[in-house]
Amino acid sequence: MSVKQRPVLAGLTLMLVAVLSACGGGADKGDGHAGGKGGGKGGGYSKPHSDQVRGLYDAVRHLPRKTVKGTRAHMVKECDPATRKVKHTSRSGSGKRRKTRTWYTTEHYEQCHKVRKGSETYTRVVRTERWCVRLDDVNGKATKDDLWFRVSPATYSEVHGKDEHARVKFEPRARGC
Repeated sequence: MSVKQRPVLAGLTLMLVAVLSACGGGADKGDGHAGGKGGGKGGGYSKPHSDQVRGLYDAVRHLPRKTVKGTRAHMVKECDPATRKVKHTSRSGSGKRRKTRTWYTTEHYEQCHKVRKGSETYTRVVRTERWCVRLDDVNGKATKDDLWFRVSPATYSEVHGKDEHARVKFEPRARGC
């Protein structure tokens, strides 16, 4: 085998190991853990955690965005002319003959600050728009009835078209409405 073929062979070996481990063809005994020991109850694969909720469709509610008018101070930027003294220095020469010359100039600029000039009205959002679904028998428990869940508009329209007490499953944005 030549020196040029070794990196190619190493790359092919690495790809083969990656493919076999992805397909489950390594030292894995088929239960999700290397070495044959299960990590949880039953020794099988552990389910990924999901926030999905399932139950029987009971009702829907759409709460529009609620706003109120408010007033606040109207702030305006106001600038006044101002000056400041700036120091300049210049050095020349070296050793004992070194001289430093200093002079001052006056710099003009604007000094700005915010000042209240009356008041302005604005719209304040008191409640954001919400789409809610009420479920019975949440996650198969008959004691969990009439629970509200906040959902996306797409989930709301999908559930709203179903018959009452139809089985539904979705991922809520929040609990309550």
